Amino acid sequence: MALAALCDDTEWGRTWAQVMQHRFRSRDGVTGSLDDHAMGNLLIVALWELIGDPVDGLRWAGALLGARGQVLPMSREPLTMSGLVHRPAADGQEPSAPMRVSSQVELARAGQLGRLTDVRIHPEEAQACSEAVTAIELSDWVVFGPGSWYTSVLPHLLLEDLRAALCETEAKRCIVMNLTADTDETVGMTPADHLEVLIDHAPELHVDRIIAAPDSVRTDDRAAFEQAAARLGARVGYHRVRKEDDPEVHDPLRLAIAFDEVFGS
Repeated sequence: MALAALCDDTEWGRTWAQVMQHRFRSRDGVTGSLDDHAMGNLLIVALWELIGDPVDGLRWAGALLGARGQVLPMSREPLTMSGLVHRPAADGQEPSAPMRVSSQVELARAGQLGRLTDVRIHPEEAQACSEAVTAIELSDWVVFGPGSWYTSVLPHLLLEDLRAALCETEAKRCIVMNLTADTDETVGMTPADHLEVLIDHAPELHVDRIIAAPDSVRTDDRAAFEQAAARLGARVGYHRVRKEDDPEVHDPLRLAIAFDEVFGS
């Protein structure tokens, strides 16, 4: 998805963006081994196996797509995730012990069972990708989000070397809030709760600006949201960034305008 997002808005770019995100489906009544696998993931794995390096493999994939920019992995080592799910107590009963779930897929659905805490990367001693660390150190701005909060946004702060780079870089930092707070990962969570997740897992993180759609933070939630932002050191800006015809998706042009305003201020 990251590579597809960097494709040019040309026939070549749009076609390859669709190809990369195409998921295989067997005909009715048949279950295939490729069902629900994205074509782009298979292409990337093939390049990794042929070239022998994740960074070079992603570079070749980007060149094929004509991507503007570079996609870098968090680490050259395979990583998994886990977290504790705190399930709500039934009426009149004591809360049950938290349950540890593993894998990105289970974490992505964990919000339906209860509240997630203690999210971790495994192996915890994995080395961060040196190219990613260098890119962070040389950046003017680092942007977190939007995306699945626990499995896409938070993981960058869970790998020790990468967290250190993100917290120590001289670049300014911006968070783009999701348009919907209540997802399968974050059932019942407010926008302020999302920021508290980052504070809990990376208390040393400083953020300069936060971009949020005005209607994504309810009026009665704004005080708590802005207080959580202040704990990160951030100033909140409310920008109209929704797509008119698809209000659950950020509009690229409107988001670009918001970035231009934030980065220039």
